[in-house]
Amino acid sequence: MGYLLIPLIFFGLVILFSSFFTVKQQTAAIIERFGKFNSVRTSGLQMKIPIVDRIVSRVGLKIQQLDVIIETKTLDDVFVKLKVSVQYVVIKSKVYEAFYKLEYPHDQITSYVFDVVRAEVPKMKLDDVFVKKDDIAIAVKGELQDAMLDYGYDIIKTLVTDIDPDAQVKEAMNRINASEREKIAAQFEGDAARILIVEKAKAEAESKRLQGQGIADQRREIARGLEESVEVLNKVGINSQEASALIVVTQHYDTLQSIGEETNSNLILLPNSPQTGSDMLNNMVASFTASNMIGESMKKQKPKQIDKE
Repeated sequence: MGYLLIPLIFFGLVILFSSFFTVKQQTAAIIERFGKFNSVRTSGLQMKIPIVDRIVSRVGLKIQQLDVIIETKTLDDVFVKLKVSVQYVVIKSKVYEAFYKLEYPHDQITSYVFDVVRAEVPKMKLDDVFVKKDDIAIAVKGELQDAMLDYGYDIIKTLVTDIDPDAQVKEAMNRINASEREKIAAQFEGDAARILIVEKAKAEAESKRLQGQGIADQRREIARGLEESVEVLNKVGINSQEASALIVVTQHYDTLQSIGEETNSNLILLPNSPQTGSDMLNNMVASFTASNMIGESMKKQKPKQIDKE
């Protein structure tokens, strides 16, 4: 009799322990009784009838992500590959629908994504696809949300994470971008060169103005010095003509001395005699006299009147 109790006790313990089971956090266990749906058990320690009840599946309640790659054509006949990431979750209150109504939820979601993307992208040019990728994602989410809600799935977010045109198209786009940047760089370089030219011209003009002012001041001081020299010579009994001749001779010899001190100067032949200063002065006086006479004669002439017919 004792030998029969041991197997019975062992069998009873097995049945007892098999009556209890645990469900992890963010997970739902589906219980069937004799092949028919019985209940959905959530996280924690749960109990079932041994042999009669069976755990057929455990459904995750965490957010999942499905990446779908679609190749389609844009409005300007450019083939492009888009990567659409769909984030979805099983609704806790609709675990039954999520498990029994859809056998392959990934395929169902993929089909809807293909349908929406291939309906939206052919309406856009390639540049608009990059700019309006959020609009594509919103359209995909709207279509999936309405379709998958009845199956127990909630679409959290859809993202267009990658846009990959054909390699030749990308190369052409890069060339266009590079050309545009080179054009802008050339414009900036041209503006900089123009500014340098203008500033250089302004600097040269200012230099010429200052140089002219300096020459004018120099000549003014020379004239003032000559006037003072003549006055000094007049005080010692030398008349104006003799004083002017003396100043001219002095400047003549100063010029010769300056030329002689310049070692790199070329050969220059200048008249050099005792009468040179006097001749220079006489020529200057004659030139000034002739100029004054011409000016006086032009002032005395009256303009001719033209007879009117």
